[in-house]
Amino acid sequence: MIHEVDAALRAVIVQGALPGGGVDVAMEAPTSEWAARRTGPAVNVYLYDVHEELARREVGPVSVRDERGATVALRHPPRWYRLSYLVSAWTARAEDEHRLLSAVLGTLIRTEALPREHFGPLLGRAAPAVPVSVALRADRDRPVSELWTALGGRLKPSLDVVVTAPFPVGVDLGVGPPATGLEVRARTVDGGAADVRTGPHRLVGQARGAGA
Repeated sequence: MIHEVDAALRAVIVQGALPGGGVDVAMEAPTSEWAARRTGPAVNVYLYDVHEELARREVGPVSVRDERGATVALRHPPRWYRLSYLVSAWTARAEDEHRLLSAVLGTLIRTEALPREHFGPLLGRAAPAVPVSVALRADRDRPVSELWTALGGRLKPSLDVVVTAPFPVGVDLGVGPPATGLEVRARTVDGGAADVRTGPHRLVGQARGAGA
């Protein structure tokens, strides 16, 4: 699932903020070693944290229904995870970095959810929408300076981008075909036999008791 979110987020940035090409989109850690290997302008999209969105956890399987409303399978609800990305721009001049970062910000604030055309098979199966938030300080668990220090690089302007995505728990569980009728056999209180048959819409019965 994570690699599908990576690919979808990359596609959004490339198509929305970098339509002319010529700017690389890298997903490696933006360390000093990576910066030294860079040969041209780049936007770095680094996944630095993954944790579960516990408020969205559901317990127990849910029914999967066909077009007639009949249950055809049981499915465990997906677990939702917050994928936090550190997005930064890299060029030879600070002004150009700010223009790149501005273009990325403008694209992402118009992207409330990842477009479905960029979904891979897991995302397409697990959720109708995958929300995206950008530049919300409340989403950062630690100061930005501490994160850059951990990466061994110098502090740069950056965007926090959080994608809340589902992760399938397991395969669907098959169920039997829907019941089309019910037959109940019982005895009357005076010892006589009674056959009672019920269908989906009506009750059909023939009772046989003593003296009937």
